[in-house]
Formats: sequence, structure tokens, C-alpha cells
Amino acid sequence: MKRYLISKLEAWKNSPGRKPLLLLGARQVGKTWLLQEFGRENYRNVVYVRFDRDMLMKESFEKDLNMQRILTSLKLHAGADIVPGETLIILDEIQECQWALTSLKYFCEELQEYHVVAAGSLLGLHEHTGTGFPVGKVNMMHLYPMSYEEFLDACGEGMMVQLLRSRDWQMIGIFAEKYAEYLRYYYYVGGMPEAVKEFAGNRDFVRVRAVQSDLLDSYRRDFSKHAPLEQWPRIGMIWDSLPGQLARENKKFTCSEVQQGMRMRHLELSLQWLFDAGLAYAVRRVSKPSLPVNAYSERAFKLFHLDVGLLAAQSGLKAEVILEGSRIFQEFKGALAEQYVQQEMRVSLDQTPYYWANSNGMAEIDFLVQQGMELVPVEVKAELNLTAKSLKFYCQKFTPALAIRTSMAKYHVQKLTVDEGKTCTQLDIPLYAISQLQAECEAALAGH
Repeated sequence: MKRYLISKLEAWKNSPGRKPLLLLGARQVGKTWLLQEFGRENYRNVVYVRFDRDMLMKESFEKDLNMQRILTSLKLHAGADIVPGETLIILDEIQECQWALTSLKYFCEELQEYHVVAAGSLLGLHEHTGTGFPVGKVNMMHLYPMSYEEFLDACGEGMMVQLLRSRDWQMIGIFAEKYAEYLRYYYYVGGMPEAVKEFAGNRDFVRVRAVQSDLLDSYRRDFSKHAPLEQWPRIGMIWDSLPGQLARENKKFTCSEVQQGMRMRHLELSLQWLFDAGLAYAVRRVSKPSLPVNAYSERAFKLFHLDVGLLAAQSGLKAEVILEGSRIFQEFKGALAEQYVQQEMRVSLDQTPYYWANSNGMAEIDFLVQQGMELVPVEVKAELNLTAKSLKFYCQKFTPALAIRTSMAKYHVQKLTVDEGKTCTQLDIPLYAISQLQAECEAALAGH
């Protein structure tokens, strides 16, 4: 399977300002596999240390931070010399050894010629923030579940990915039904590598669901294993409420959906635990769509899952729905479509989206993303219904240069006349091509 982040790892390898790299991500998204594959393809040798198993190496790092001594230990562990530029040092499960995490600072300062990458669970790394965390001394990358394009590649449909990236919309439209078919599969399977591998290998939806159930069970075990005793029951309640939160017409997070009588002050620490673990994401509402966008961020938010396939599994979505044409796009009032779009945005745009709603709640824009000095509104439609009253209201009120509507309809561009005779370019981008959002935004804004 291909992971597209490997191209960024290759750019890191060749960067003159390279620092030790810290790869972040939730458990089971494929961090270890990616780093080992990167090492295999780009280096002569790989030195691999896993701190939850290699006790001798853990003791070596904990003894002191004499970097020459640690380098000698790594050579002995590998049974070979470590050559700068030819050897990749992988420090896995680094959250299990605080001193190994701290050592990244000294690799940066004293041994910069060596290529060092580290990976660990987001939750464990957050626990070390402020206690020897190498702030400013590491490069960071974030690995998410596999994207729709990576899913297509894993299923042997690399030509479909190339076509999407060509942005030849006429040709893409000819294959719209095939893209829609695979998007239905992706809504069910999602992007967790083990589930994708199971589907790509034998197209067995029963086995895919068994893998997803195991993953959900393992995350639930993490609640009781790692969370403070007084928090983990509430973490479980929030986790269980996720499908219901997203299935409502107004998807704003509501404490009563977790438990009647619950207040935000009761849930804040538990929500933060889920965010720190990378198992859930908040998309915050802004009071005003202006830059800097985080200055206008409010407490209200929509809560999204780590992965669309896990959300489908947790929601009890039956495999039979996939065979019923467009029904899967309508399920849960478009919850899967909105989950999918925000998930793709994090991968393709590498940024956190926001959303906007007016004070009376009568108009709401699903997502706002920053493109240069512009905030671009994105309206998500689950199927072919292109009625977008909120988007029209937003464009008339705020006169953006560009607006995006994504649905199962084909690509289309139109100029809208908004307030005071100004024009707004509205792009209709198919859901299955939302990975091209940034390229389309850049092209449209350049020509505006």
C-alpha cells in the first residue's frame, strides 16, 4: 500500500535544515510501517529501536544523554556502523522513554548530520509535553488514516488517482459512477490500514467489519488503561455519542446527547483526552469569517471521528446499504459525507477547518478553509441535492471571492453576482474529487 506522506519524508531527508523528525498520529494509523518503508526505499541501512520492547536500549537512553555513548549503543544494537545520510535511525514508541524523546534535542544540536525519525502515540507524547519535550528542535508531521486516493491506490486503481490529479473534469465525469462506487466502499471501509488491506485483498465486508470492531474495542480499552479513573467513564460516553451527534440536523456538539443534565464543565477534560489521543477532532465555530480565523473562534464546535469507516461501524451501518445505489450517501443525514470531507481536508490541506453559523442558527456553512489571504466557505451535500440557501446567504453577506459546493454532482463553475455588484466564483466539486480542493482554489483565486 502507498502512503502519500512518504513524499514529504523524502523532502525532509533532502532538506538542508533537516532536524530530527517526530511523526504524530493516533494508534493503528500506520506510523511504524510508513517509517520502515521510507527507510527501506531511501537508505542503505535502518536502525530500528522500539522502546516498549528493547529494554536494553531504553536503559541506555535513560542512563544519561551523552550522545556519543548513545550513538555507540545504537551501533551495537544494529551490529553495524551508522553512516550519516546512508542510515536511518527509527525510534519507535518513543513515548515509552522520556529520555529518548528529550534526546531528539541533542541529536539536533550535536549530531545533526544523522538522520533520526521518531514515532509514538499522540496520547503518550502529550503526557510528556513540557517535561523535556524538544520544542523547536524537531520537525513534525502528522499521519492520518488513509485518504480516498490512497484507498483507490490500495485497491489497484492508481489510474483513477492519476485522472483525479489531472483535473480533466470532462474525463473524470465519464467515470463518475466508478468513482461513486469506490466512495461508497470507502465510506464503509474507511482509511485504517488494516481494514483497507482486508478489503483490497478479498473484498470481504464481513472481515472488514471484524477488523473495525477490534480497533474500536482496542480504543475503548485505552480509555480505562490510560485515562484518569474519574474521566474514563465520561470519555466512553462521549465516544458512544459521536454517531448521534453527527446524525442530527444541527451537528453542533450537545452535552445532552452524551447524558441528560450533563454540562460542558463536566466533559472538558474528557473531550481533551480524546483530542490528545487523536481519536476525535473538533471543528470550531467562528463568530466572524475573518483572518486570523482563530481570533474569532468560539466555544461551540462540531465533534468528528478519527475515521469515516470506524464511524460507520460504530453507527451499525450494514454492508447491504452499499448495494443500494446512493442510499449510503443519505444515511445519518449526511453525517458520513461531512465526516469524510473534514477528514480529507486535514490530509490534503494540512490544516484545521472551522465552520460558521449566524446568531439565530438559520444559516450554517459546513466548513471554512484558509487559502492564502482568503477564507473559502465549503458547503457539503450528501447526494445530488444542490439547494444551498446557507451558502447563498453567506456569499451575499460576506462577498467571498470563492465558494465551494461539494456533492455527487459533476464539476461545474459559475459566477455569482453578490452584494454591490461584486462577483463570487462558485465551484461545484464532486465529493470523490475533494482531494483536489486546494489545487482548484489556487487556480480560481489566481484568476479571480
